[in-house]
Amino acid sequence: MEFGAKLDISVVDGWTRLECCSFDAYNEAGNLQEMAEPVREREGHYPSRILADKIYRNRENLNYCKAHGIRLSGPALGRPRKGETRDKAQDYRDECERVEVERRFSLAKRKCGMGLVTAKLRETAAHVIAMSVLVLNLRKIQCAILQLLAFLPALLSPKQKWAIVQ
Repeated sequence: MEFGAKLDISVVDGWTRLECCSFDAYNEAGNLQEMAEPVREREGHYPSRILADKIYRNRENLNYCKAHGIRLSGPALGRPRKGETRDKAQDYRDECERVEVERRFSLAKRKCGMGLVTAKLRETAAHVIAMSVLVLNLRKIQCAILQLLAFLPALLSPKQKWAIVQ
């Protein structure tokens, strides 16, 4: 049993978005459809795939994803059928990419203050959590700037002087 806020985040192209923050006890599996709809409104289409924990793989979510052309990662429900072959390479890639979300949670807790939320009011705690997600994205911008600054001297240094031959 966990105490505090339950968070749902999405990671797209390295950018983290806080999708849901709730202090009520609920089963996260019921939120999958509510998470896919804002993505459709923002992007104009449903996501091509959702890389989620096993808890999200229930019949209702699987039917929803199938109806909207979304591939939900993970094994099928129940026992495997005879002769069914799974694309193990695709499963491995999905699992590796799904770990990115868990890595974001870990980074936010260790480096961005999400693990140190001591606010007493729900609204204040929600703001602190949102700020730590903002800091997580600012770290991405900082890394990009530092990479540019590291590359800049090599770009500006004269490589060779070319002689013009006529």
